[in-house]
Amino acid sequence: MATRTQNGTSNRSSSNPSRKSSGGSRSAFSWSEGAGPIIAAAIGGAAIGFAANYGRKALIQGMEASIGDWDEILTAEHREALALFDRLLETDEGQTFKRKMLFMKLCHALDKHSHAEEMVVYPALRGDDNVADADHLESEHGYIKTFIFELDEMGPDSPDWLQKIRDFRELVAEHAKMEEDEVFPKFKKDMTADENAHITSLVNRDGFWMA
Repeated sequence: MATRTQNGTSNRSSSNPSRKSSGGSRSAFSWSEGAGPIIAAAIGGAAIGFAANYGRKALIQGMEASIGDWDEILTAEHREALALFDRLLETDEGQTFKRKMLFMKLCHALDKHSHAEEMVVYPALRGDDNVADADHLESEHGYIKTFIFELDEMGPDSPDWLQKIRDFRELVAEHAKMEEDEVFPKFKKDMTADENAHITSLVNRDGFWMA
């Protein structure tokens, strides 16, 4: 028969997990002694990744900000997109990988550009009683998205893909021309220097997050 002292010792031993032998089961949520450096390295790697991403965004948008005012930045982005279209039009059906890479780059450029216009410029246009222009331009962004969807569905090896790219470029070129020759100059003419600087800062901020 076990004594009271023996029973007490046994109970204390079984209730205290620190007294278990090294061969005992370990909780799924417990960390091994070597986990500390691994966790620290993971956190450090994530921090470096975030810093690198922010550095990349700052570099890209810093280069755009050096171009000038908001309308000059958006015009430069038009030129960049049209240049990507031209590079796509130079490819043939045997260059599907090149087409995919260029198309991906074009989609990102158009997405970044349209976001700044839809979130900053078009709302400001509506606030300046240019509702018709803002609505027309934003509706064309819908057709741009439709082109992207249809091209993605077709695939870069389709025999009709290049003609679709050509039609797409024509739409974007006409859209850009309307903005650069009509809407933007009229809108900017009515701005004060402070309003112009404010819109420029908002376009740059949006471009940073979308870069």
